[in-house]
Amino acid sequence: MDTEESSLPPNPELLNRQPKWFKPAFYGAIFASVLFALVCLLLYPRFVGGRRGPHHQGEATNNARQIGLALYEFDTDYGQFPIPTTRPLVEKDFSTAIDLSGTSSNALFRQLFATGLTLSEQMFYAKIKGSVRPDGLITQGNILEPGECGFSYISNLSSKDDPLTPLVLTPLIPGTTKFDPKPFKGKAVILHINNSVRTYDIAKDGHIYDSTGINLLSSAHPVWKGKAPDIRYPEL
Repeated sequence: MDTEESSLPPNPELLNRQPKWFKPAFYGAIFASVLFALVCLLLYPRFVGGRRGPHHQGEATNNARQIGLALYEFDTDYGQFPIPTTRPLVEKDFSTAIDLSGTSSNALFRQLFATGLTLSEQMFYAKIKGSVRPDGLITQGNILEPGECGFSYISNLSSKDDPLTPLVLTPLIPGTTKFDPKPFKGKAVILHINNSVRTYDIAKDGHIYDSTGINLLSSAHPVWKGKAPDIRYPEL
């Protein structure tokens, strides 16, 4: 008797029967998943926006280091970093067709391309107001076009100057000695002659103050020895 009952097939109605809690739990899980996805979509732009400053700051820091390496190679060959008077020397040595005229940081950095010390426009990019990501074209007339360089540059310096002297800077406001606090969340990136790259807090007045308590770009700062720095701004 027991054997016969155990061999009977299960009742289909019993198989399809679900606990009373199943449907509320099932639909509740779906609702929670949809709600979670919506919250993530709403918070994603804020999350990315909060990371954007540090990301661009890190990119500028790495690019400044690359610029520093090329500048040091140039200094080894010409006894100083690129300045207007090194232009004829470069043109003579390399018979380049690259346009090296101009006084902007773009123009002086083009000497690094003419000498073959770099073939990358990307390392001159910094996400500042008015800048655009370089297109990578380094044919005659296309190197570091307006907007493709985000760094200011201090001219008339060499590796023999004070190691703590600023050499490449961003995000310096063109025509001023003040920095724009917006691109890097209140930070500035500066390459020094000793090839170190430091990140500074931008003061409320837009200037940078180091341990001396003096505006880093003021002629009163010890590294300038009483002379105002010869700042060359990017073409934006």
